[in-house]
Amino acid sequence: MKHTIQLAFLFLLISLTSGAIGAQSDLETIRKRFIAEYLESGVDQTHIQQLISTIKPDGTWANINYTDVSKTGFQHGEHLNNLVSMCRAYKKADSKLKGNKKLKAAINSALDYWLDNGFICENWWWNQIGTPNAMISVLMVMDTDLSKEQIEKLLPIVGRANLNASGARPSGDRIKIAGILAKTLLFQRNEAQFAEIVKVIEGEIKFSMARGMQYDYSFHHREDWVNNTLSYGLGYADAFAEWAAIVSETSYQFHEKPLHQLVDYYLDGICKMMIFGKYPDTGAMNRDITRSGAQEAFGTKTPERLLQASDYRKSELEEIIRIRKGEGKATLSHATFYWNSDHFSFQRPDFYTSVRMYSTRNHNMEYPYNGEGLTNHHRGDGTNYISVTGLEYQDISPVYDWQKIPGTTILQKPELPAEEEIQKQGLTDFVGAVTDGKYGAAVFDFKSPHDPVEARKAWFFFDKEYVCLGAGINSRTKLSVVTTLNQCYLNGDVLVGTSTGKSVLKAGEHTIDNAQWIYHNGIGYIFPEAQKVGLSNHAQTGSWFKINRQIDSPKEEVSRDIFKLWINHGSSVQNGSYEYIVVPATSLNDMETNSKRPIEILANTPEIQAVKHSELNISQVVFYQSGEIQLSPEIKVGCDSPGIVMIKTDGKAVKTISVADPAHKLSRIHVYFNGKISKTGDNFTATWNEHRQITELAVDLPQAMYAGKSVTIDF
Repeated sequence: MKHTIQLAFLFLLISLTSGAIGAQSDLETIRKRFIAEYLESGVDQTHIQQLISTIKPDGTWANINYTDVSKTGFQHGEHLNNLVSMCRAYKKADSKLKGNKKLKAAINSALDYWLDNGFICENWWWNQIGTPNAMISVLMVMDTDLSKEQIEKLLPIVGRANLNASGARPSGDRIKIAGILAKTLLFQRNEAQFAEIVKVIEGEIKFSMARGMQYDYSFHHREDWVNNTLSYGLGYADAFAEWAAIVSETSYQFHEKPLHQLVDYYLDGICKMMIFGKYPDTGAMNRDITRSGAQEAFGTKTPERLLQASDYRKSELEEIIRIRKGEGKATLSHATFYWNSDHFSFQRPDFYTSVRMYSTRNHNMEYPYNGEGLTNHHRGDGTNYISVTGLEYQDISPVYDWQKIPGTTILQKPELPAEEEIQKQGLTDFVGAVTDGKYGAAVFDFKSPHDPVEARKAWFFFDKEYVCLGAGINSRTKLSVVTTLNQCYLNGDVLVGTSTGKSVLKAGEHTIDNAQWIYHNGIGYIFPEAQKVGLSNHAQTGSWFKINRQIDSPKEEVSRDIFKLWINHGSSVQNGSYEYIVVPATSLNDMETNSKRPIEILANTPEIQAVKHSELNISQVVFYQSGEIQLSPEIKVGCDSPGIVMIKTDGKAVKTISVADPAHKLSRIHVYFNGKISKTGDNFTATWNEHRQITELAVDLPQAMYAGKSVTIDF
């Protein structure tokens, strides 16, 4: 018996020891993976040599202002970048400067200068994320090449990234801070605490009705509910993907459920808010639009990391990688509405467009934190950017006319309000979209929080074109009100079609009295009724510093050739309207020979806006109040409340209906239409009314975090 107990104790001891050794082995594996990632980037030997030759005896560089620690200043970030680059050059195996003594002396000098001064920025991000992230890189890469004293001084700096830090609130920054903390524990080889923080990181992959990932796969960083999917939300996904890949195939690897949710968020949230899954949707950007280079193509690191961690939705991730590498044309098609963020995106293989809106449920735009985005007052006012290349608006911001933004209806003021007036709560709740995943329509009952302007705006999306309608445009001021069709880089000739023929416009400012269509850079603009429009095709000037007060914003004036097209509704507008069709990825020949599209505008009033596509047999109707409309001689549709309805037919009978409540108020919506159908499903009842000779359809609508989401019924 005693011998048996001894053997059992021995086996237990061996098991525990093996587990501890295994955990330590995994810890070292993860640690080596991180170091390999840090060293993956190339080394610019010329730049490093320049840093070595220009560093001053006290460890500083003359081009950096070390005094200004303000939110718009803090050039100290350049010092940190120099330090990390030098460490990489010193340790990278194929670096010609590996182990170089002069380089090591420069590293020590630059590092010691920072450690002696402990710079604190007025912007908390630098203190809790930016600086700790740079310093943990130094610790991990240099390791034993640092002195004990340097390590002891570095650890408190990286320790500012901790879960009790003010910036570690549930949002895109919490995961970054947790990640820095986890790397610190890796450096310290603290297996127990590292295991706990990895659980915290994995646990942050979750839905939220507050800050964080929303149930529609958009992202809110703050309680203003502004769409931050391509800024903080992107950093959130990047950080998780990094950890998911790094801990894969170890005892710390993430579980399947959070991994799948992360992939869903990346593909259905982030990538569907990108042009071809490659370039950022300009309409989804916030103050970052005023940063040079912010609209460049995305890389492949994050989707590659997700593939390393899981094979879930593998083919879709692989397509995103191919597109970003330029190895194939996009085949993506979708119509996606983010009901938690009032943002609609529409993708076809040849073009991408979106509509940015806001309501009583959220704010119009991000506040101009740190002196960025100083002219963004109207960038949520039904913004409708259109792209066939992804480059139409790249770095256009310094020369932009910020009161003529694509899709918007704006009062033309002598100047924009103060920057403190940019962020405003929405004033109407009837803001939303209907979609079946492939087609859709968006609506914005617009009341400007800045100016005495209101309009009922709607967009109707199909495969080769989309329709833009405005009705009930009213303004109580003598200043003119303008609806802008587009403002983008001028690229080639601008051609105009009128009743008297076609003409090429010379550079300048133009008023065209009876435009039937306009063509520029592969995009056509058609007016169902001849329309008086304003058009400019010449250079505009401005500077980055006027829209972004960061110390590194270029102050010199720049000039760019810009195309701008708008409709002027005049002053003191009463019940104004507009109608136009956008035809992306088209040709001049198509515009000349086929300017009559298979589109019928059925209604454009303050009560109802409706469009029918005769080839697709799709009709989309916005009901601002209860009402009905004749779609064809055979089909009439009505709604007993405000709502949006999309109907697909075979020409004579209803086949599919999609419905949505933009106001997020209804628990059930009632629609009726011609045709005898009796059918019941989990969330609907279709009943034939013999007396009225119509089918009455009652559809249960999503509630709580899903309110505003569409429901599609297939007959």
